[in-house]
Amino acid sequence: MKFVRYRIGNGEPRYGWIYQDRVGPVEGDPFGEYRRLEVETSLSDVQLLSPVIPGKIICVGRNYIEHAKEHSAPVPEWPMLFMKPPSSVIGLNDLIHLPPQSEQVEHEVELVVVMGKGGRWIQPDEAFRYIFGYTIGNDVTARDLQNKDGQWTRSKGFDTFCPLGPWIETELDPADVLLSCRVNGELRQMSSTREMVFTVQQLVAFVTSIMTLNPGDIIMTGTPAGVGPLNEGDVVECTGEGIGTLTNQIAAR
Repeated sequence: MKFVRYRIGNGEPRYGWIYQDRVGPVEGDPFGEYRRLEVETSLSDVQLLSPVIPGKIICVGRNYIEHAKEHSAPVPEWPMLFMKPPSSVIGLNDLIHLPPQSEQVEHEVELVVVMGKGGRWIQPDEAFRYIFGYTIGNDVTARDLQNKDGQWTRSKGFDTFCPLGPWIETELDPADVLLSCRVNGELRQMSSTREMVFTVQQLVAFVTSIMTLNPGDIIMTGTPAGVGPLNEGDVVECTGEGIGTLTNQIAAR
């Protein structure tokens, strides 16, 4: 099932669900108790927003061997974690703004885990019980600042640097999802999640050995090789097989 956050006209954002090409509202909290109401609105008549506003955005670095190689970096022995601020989140068709501090902003398509239940010390074989679903993310990165700073908070944390969408898919096997990224129609990245160093279950277990994850928190599971530059006017499309395509345009500095 596909869950969305959406707005009609100037109305308030709300959660909904998709059936074929129509959207129906969700009454209650999709991360708790809820009821699906009748699908009543054409998908083309609503504005899709980021499907979740996470309290925590946990990201995983170098989780694909070929991506580590393209940066001449070692593959981590355990998951390499960093965080993005919630203020970096945008949704489908929102603009990614190039910050004036950077001259090298790049795309990174990722499978994103959306937690459905809170937990600490979740075991790998129990991880799927705590996951609500999956969406697509773009871990936009100011690569020159990442290399300059040595740590990644500034390079990953600018406003608009965490596009998510277009919706949350609850019925997906994350073991072999084909991810791709196109810029202006040109294929830049393509790989399967089966190439991840650490699986979704291992990541949930590792993260919750450090901190509690709450409903709506997300884990961005890493990007495959092929990251590249984004320039003003570019259109970047991040696609996950079985989920959908997240499209954003690049705005000026």
